[in-house]
Order: sequence, then structure tokens, then C-alpha cells
Amino acid sequence: MTLTATTSIGPTSHFYWSQRLRLHYLDWGNKGAPPLILQHGGMDHGRSWDAVAMQLAHDWHVIVPELRGHGDSAWVNDGDYSPAAYLYDFAQLIHQLDLAPVTIVGHSLGAGIALRYAGIYPDNVCKLALIEGLEPTPRLADAGAAKLPDVRLREWIARKRDLATRAQKRYATMAEAAARMLERNHFLTKEMAEHLTCYGVNHNEDGTYSWKFDNYVRGWPPSDMPYEDLEKLWAAVTCPTLLIYGRQGWIKTAEKDGRLGKLVNAQDVQLEIYDNAGHWVHHDRFADLVDGLKRFL
Repeated sequence: MTLTATTSIGPTSHFYWSQRLRLHYLDWGNKGAPPLILQHGGMDHGRSWDAVAMQLAHDWHVIVPELRGHGDSAWVNDGDYSPAAYLYDFAQLIHQLDLAPVTIVGHSLGAGIALRYAGIYPDNVCKLALIEGLEPTPRLADAGAAKLPDVRLREWIARKRDLATRAQKRYATMAEAAARMLERNHFLTKEMAEHLTCYGVNHNEDGTYSWKFDNYVRGWPPSDMPYEDLEKLWAAVTCPTLLIYGRQGWIKTAEKDGRLGKLVNAQDVQLEIYDNAGHWVHHDRFADLVDGLKRFL
């Protein structure tokens, strides 16, 4: 399909409040249909789902939230972009819009948020599709746990201080920003890169362009819930679950290191790996990914 930044088909823009933050979401209409949330990942935005949403909005009431510090959602004054904060916002959206039971498709960070929510509120989730999700791996978890707490905290403080002095990257033109996006993901088409850039940048007062996300989203907290507790949340998921990976993606697939087996109570667990796809499988193999989602959903 053809998708441009100026397409006449698009969602309506809305806001909701969570923890005193004004957070943005997109509504693709069809409110009589079953609700479906598309949750983007880190340093991304809701319009990243446009092409997928267009294909699903005929059968679903598609809602696309933008995480705190991303897209047109508010930035956090204290730089708190912890998993727990994201999770609370996500739960508030579902609560305030009365979406449960809901079907969820999440990418990367968004997949992790969706998975935790499904473990906390299993009766609220009908089906779950996770693109490059189910993180962290046991190896990464062990590496983090092996660090002494003073080391973890020193590294986190140093990282936050670096972010405090790091200016937002500025691009002279939107085309320059789109070129940077293509450099980051060589599977992207030029058309998709331009679309993502159009909705993913702010036009600065000096005429330059900067990404909308807050730099502080890079400052991942020094600790999260214990890995054993995270595995217990995975085990509490009861809905059919689809795990999607790109063969050339960033995230290690879950079939060899035991993570797949942690979804012990899910009614059905499917694994799909797409060749010639990186971290953004929904961009890199769009048509095949949509067909796969439609079959699963």
C-alpha cells in the first residue's frame, strides 16, 4: 500500500491524564468494534503504526497511545522513565477508556509494558502480540545482577549527568533527519522514513528540527523488579501470545534460552521469525507482518 505523510486517512488526536501528566493517544475510530492497542517502543511515536492501523481499523477499534516523553505526550520534569511509570500510564489508559478486555500489539519497550500488564491483569487481555519483546534475556539479567549496587548506581548517576548536558540533536532540514533514520534502519523505505520523520520531529524556533522524544528516556533506571518476579509475571499471562522477531533484529529470540517456556499458562504461544527484517519488523516486512497479525488476531 502507499502511505504518505499527507494521507487524508488518519486518526483523531486525544489526551488523557496519568500521574499529573498529559499523555497523548490516537483513535482510529470504529468504536463499536473490539478494542486493539498498538503500543510503540522507545524513542518512537504513535504514528509509527499508521500503516498497520490502516489495515486493522476496519475490524478493530484501534487505539495508539504515546508513552510519556514520546510523541505528543508530556515530558517528565524529574526524568522518571522507569518501567513502573510506563506501566502505570498504560494501565490508566485502559482503565479510563474502559477498554478491557483488550487485544494488544506491542513493539520493543511497548511489548515489555504490554507483557507486564497482561501478567498483572490476565483477565483484561484477550490476545497479545509482541514484536521484538520478552526482555531481558537471562544473560543480560545475570550480568546486571552481578554488579554491586554501588556500581550500578554510580553508572546510572553518570549516565543521567551526561543526559543533563546533552543537547537535543538538531537537523537543518527534515530531509536530513529522514536520512538519519534511514541510516539507523537500512530496511526502511525512503517513503516510510519520511513519514516517520514528519510526525517524529518538532520544528525549532531557529528553523531546525529535533526528535520529539525526551533525551532522558535514555536514562534507564539502575534497578527494576527482580528477574524472578518478572518471570512470575510472564507465567501469569493466560491469553494466546504471538512472539515476533526480525532475523537481523536487536533482540535475541526466545526459543533457545528458556524464556519461551516461562509463558507456561498462556493458552497458545506462537513464535514467528521474519527474514530480511531488523528491529522494526512492522516496517521492514509490513505486508507479511500484517497478514500474520490478521491470522493471529
